[in-house]
Amino acid sequence: MASKGTPAVNAAKAAGMEFRLLEYEYDPSADAIGLHAAQALGLDPAVVYKTLVAQLDTKALVCTVIPAGARLDMKALAHAAGAKKADMADPAVAERSSGYTVGGISPLGQRKPLRTFIDSSAEPLPEMVVNGGRRGLQIACKPADLARALKAVLCPITVK
Repeated sequence: MASKGTPAVNAAKAAGMEFRLLEYEYDPSADAIGLHAAQALGLDPAVVYKTLVAQLDTKALVCTVIPAGARLDMKALAHAAGAKKADMADPAVAERSSGYTVGGISPLGQRKPLRTFIDSSAEPLPEMVVNGGRRGLQIACKPADLARALKAVLCPITVK
């Protein structure tokens, strides 16, 4: 596998986070990347989180971290962010802002750090898994450590 020294890994180290790196064979044809990662790693999908970039009606971008099998609740996100509306950001915009390729976008080490919202389902977990900054690399860490490193807000942002 390629180097593990991604900006996400470097950011986790710089933040003093305790974490583990997990690698798997990325399948570009997988329908749901996060669910594929969970299956490939033999993990419960409830602990594997995907990173999505959304755009508010103010044109500001925000980063969201939600369970791999969940859908982002745009109304809940807009409310949490103090906006009237939110939509998914164009993938090219998300890539440019984050510095990562879709399928490898991590909440950590983004080129332009964004306000980050982590779904509150992560809070009780002893460990959660997020993208490590490239396809096939994941970071396992404590939700509180991730939230602290990102100055993230933990709130309910998924469709029930």
